[in-house]
Amino acid sequence: MGTRLFSRRPSAGAVVTPVTEVSPDSAAEIDAARFRTVLGHFCTGVAVVTGHDGEAPVGFACQSFAALSLDPPLVLFCPAKTSRTWAVLAESGRFAVNVLSEDQQEVSAVFGARGADKFASIDWTPAPSGSPLLAGALTWIDCTLEAVHEAGDHYVVVGRVTALGEPSDDRPLLFHRGRYTVTEPVTDALAALMPWPRPDDWL
Repeated sequence: MGTRLFSRRPSAGAVVTPVTEVSPDSAAEIDAARFRTVLGHFCTGVAVVTGHDGEAPVGFACQSFAALSLDPPLVLFCPAKTSRTWAVLAESGRFAVNVLSEDQQEVSAVFGARGADKFASIDWTPAPSGSPLLAGALTWIDCTLEAVHEAGDHYVVVGRVTALGEPSDDRPLLFHRGRYTVTEPVTDALAALMPWPRPDDWL
């Protein structure tokens, strides 16, 4: 598989490199519907990745967001190759990740849909990069584009963190088996029995 380079690099040093794919024979054995059902058992948070093209804000709901590295500080998300929002982010070289709170299901639905102006009913302020920070989000991560890797019908986008929002004690919005869900607090007695890892065991 060849390497795809953008006609205009979003940021200095950003590159696109291929990721090794599953062979066509083995991939054909995996039913797409079953794949989605099985992977849906992995509970994720919900974020909205936003950007600005200099004229208008853009954004889309995203489950495939994760921390990647502490040194340097890197995060990743995985947009579909057909995403029009991703094309804007790639061109600008900047984006922000808004981590949604438990009462932002409607926000998730707005940014998960195609079409209408997604920011018409959403209050936001600009991050240092100019990318929109959504009102009511748990926190935010502002980034510049570091690298892009091809991976099947998606890209794996790596961002370098340039600014961070304040932490929040509110509960996150989660997605599990095709439905929104939220966390439930663990009692102190139960927490004492659970072998949580040390803080530095997690990124």
